[in-house]
This record gives sequence, structure tokens and C-alpha cells, in this order.
Amino acid sequence: MTDKVAAVVVTYNRVDKLGRVLDSILAQSRGVDQLIVIDNASTDSTQQLLAVYQDDPRVEVVRLENNTGGAGGFAAGMERAYERGADWVWIMDDDCYTGETALENLLAGHASAENELGRPVPYSCSLVRYTDGSICEMNNPGTAWDWGRLIAKGQNTVVITNCSFVSVLIPRRSIAKYGLPLVEYFIWFDDMEYTLRISAEGPGVQVLDSIVTHDMPDNRGVNFGDLNRSNAWKFYYGARNESSYRWHHDNKLDWLRFVVSTYVWMRRGRVGRRLQLGVSKRILEGIKFNPAPKHVRSVL
Repeated sequence: MTDKVAAVVVTYNRVDKLGRVLDSILAQSRGVDQLIVIDNASTDSTQQLLAVYQDDPRVEVVRLENNTGGAGGFAAGMERAYERGADWVWIMDDDCYTGETALENLLAGHASAENELGRPVPYSCSLVRYTDGSICEMNNPGTAWDWGRLIAKGQNTVVITNCSFVSVLIPRRSIAKYGLPLVEYFIWFDDMEYTLRISAEGPGVQVLDSIVTHDMPDNRGVNFGDLNRSNAWKFYYGARNESSYRWHHDNKLDWLRFVVSTYVWMRRGRVGRRLQLGVSKRILEGIKFNPAPKHVRSVL
């Protein structure tokens, strides 16, 4: 029996890119069985755009009452896909254009990796490029110490410890066992926390011939030196969430490294004192902040 794949796209006010994202998913060489779009209460013309897809039986649109951030959107979409019986859930942002064979190669690479490693692989992700074809700086996964193990065996796949939510394929068993992303994180580090959590029994893989394009404004990685008044809200979530993860689920030495590196970045970026104090407050909040994951209900 052929496995059922559900793609999940979370969107918020990105109508100029969303249509191209959905079209690229629906044109895959290995077609998706379902495409679930989580509309995080967009206030632009997203609803009008999504109405174009209402006659496609593969597409299901879920409009949330409030913006729950990327974390809430992915949790809602993954839970919906699970309850619809998906064997695989393929998740991505609303500015991720998928190459025509991205899904086909992800499935094949995932299966080959499991055969070679002799164990279940908790997730696999694509190679993420920027719009000019270069590597997307924000979406480089963390590599395992033996990252080249599968390459040495002739596979085009790297062993990884974590990745961002830009074209990630998650088997049903990972969701059943480890639950959903932490809704309370809202945005930032929810993807890191989740992929680290579901890697408890072994790392995931990046399939290098599964290609997607992340259409970001600038090709830059996360750097607290870029903190300013307009983007402070996002960095504050990042500071709280990573502090929480490092303190409660990593070790205190890594928490201290995170704190020190954050202040080094802000100092090098000449971030204002008031904003630095804002980050300090969120880092301290993270010590008390420790949400528990929600688990999916047993449906099959």
C-alpha cells in the first residue's frame, strides 16, 4: 500500500508568495495526497487567494481565529494531518518554493538512510537555497559528529541533529511518540526544539538532492547583532525560547555559552542598551518558562 503524504504550509500575510508555494507543492513529481494550509488569521487578501484552491480535493484550508505564530500553526497543521491518517507530514513556511522532485527525493533518501543505518530516522529535510541559488544562511541544519557516514556509503545524504521548519518530512511514528511543536514558543527556536526532541533515539538526515528555495528578504542567518526596535519582538521570543531550552533540556554550560554569545553579538552589532536590557529580561524569563508538549490523540 502506498504511504499517504500530507503537506502542511503555515501562512500569515504573505499572499504575494503563497500561491507560488502552493502551486509548487501541487506540481510535485510524487504528488501529495493532501495539502493542509493553516491561515494564521491573515489580514491581507490571503483568504481570496486560497478561495482559488477550494475546488481542489487535495487542498484543505484551516483558518485560525488568532495568529498563533509559526509554532502554533505547525502544531495545528501536523495534528490535523495526523488525524487525517497521514503516514508522512511534510512541513514548510509560506515562502518556500519546492523543486519538482523535492518530495520524491526526500522519501527515497529517508528510506535509503533507514536501510543503511538500521534504525528509524526521526525526520529528513531538504537542502535549502536562497533565491540566487546560494545556500540559505538561516536554514543550515546542525550536523552530527558522523555527518558524512551516509556519503561514505554512496548516498547523497548528511546526518544531522536539528533543522528549521523549511521542507521537513516527519514520519507519523515521530509525531505519535513525541507529540507536537511547543505552541507556547510562538515563534523562533520551535523548530530547533522539536527536531532535537524527536531525535532522542538517533539523528535525522538532510537529503541533498531534495531542493527547495527560501524566498527571504535577505540571505542572513540569525544574529542578535541585527536586533533593532522594529524586529525586537521576534528576538525577544528567540531569547526566551532558547534560554528555556538550554536551561531545562540541555546543560547549564550550553546555557551559559548561549548567554555569552548573545551579548557578544549585541555588542558587536552596537545594539542599544535598552534593547540589550530587553533581551536580558527574556533570557531570565526562560529559566521559569518550560512548557510541555501536547500529544496527539490516538485515532487509528
